[in-house]
Amino acid sequence: MKPETVQRWAFALLLVTPALWSANYLVARLAPGEIAPHMLALCRWALAATVLGVFAFPELKAKRHLILKNAWHYLVLGALGMWICGAWVYIGARSTSATNIALIYSLSPAFIVLCASMWLHEKLRDIQWLGIALAFAGLIHVVIRGQWGNLLEVRFVPGDLWIVACAFSWAAYALLMKKWPTDFSPMARLVLTAIGGCIVLLPFTVIEAVSGLPLTQTLWGWKSFALIALAGLVPGAFAYWAYSTAQKTLGAARTAMALYMGPLYGALLGWVFLGETVTGYHAIGALLILPGLYLASYSHSGHQSAATKS
Repeated sequence: MKPETVQRWAFALLLVTPALWSANYLVARLAPGEIAPHMLALCRWALAATVLGVFAFPELKAKRHLILKNAWHYLVLGALGMWICGAWVYIGARSTSATNIALIYSLSPAFIVLCASMWLHEKLRDIQWLGIALAFAGLIHVVIRGQWGNLLEVRFVPGDLWIVACAFSWAAYALLMKKWPTDFSPMARLVLTAIGGCIVLLPFTVIEAVSGLPLTQTLWGWKSFALIALAGLVPGAFAYWAYSTAQKTLGAARTAMALYMGPLYGALLGWVFLGETVTGYHAIGALLILPGLYLASYSHSGHQSAATKS
């Protein structure tokens, strides 16, 4: 394949990747009443691990003696990336919109930069602090629905707070992925992390199933299986493949631009499939969050840095 064709293919994947990620927000909004949050997260990552595991199996088999070396790493990463950033998204989606989820989740790179400063003592430039301030102002604007004049009377939507927790959890996940060394390729590591996440999710899924609480029961049928397949294949296995393929050709900095398109795709999917509307506070929030994210993601060398979603 010619280099020009490879470049065009990589850019096409770059445009598709955030749409694949945003499909998870659509699943989250459609799941209540069909499949319980922890059950959906467990089945999603079990399916994704199985699909990706087919390709990673030769490496995992060759390095099987190394799997237990840092097994607890995969449990911690699985708890952050697959339990909190999985089941909690589905819990939060019961009371917030796909657009809100996409906007709040788009703050993850800014959270990563902030947490790196706090935990890893990385020094930030003034422009990065400005970006973080803008991004957080946009986050607050979205969460309070733009009601600055009646701030003390604002009723916070529980779903938004669940998603904020998920965004912080993703920042911790990304930082630990960077901090902890690995003997495996990114795909094999993701498979092991997904397995760790399934182990963490399993007891919560059982508790959820026997609790008898509203919206914790799963109605097994074609809708629930379709949601599992959509969540496991599209924002799981396919999104990872598309992002990693684009990254190999375009580089990490250029590929990270896909993160900025998440809110656009999230709002578009919410409008087309769920009948959600984009309001003024969404637009103002996006105008604060996206430039803030752009500024916050600048490294000392002037090149953008961002973590890869999984």
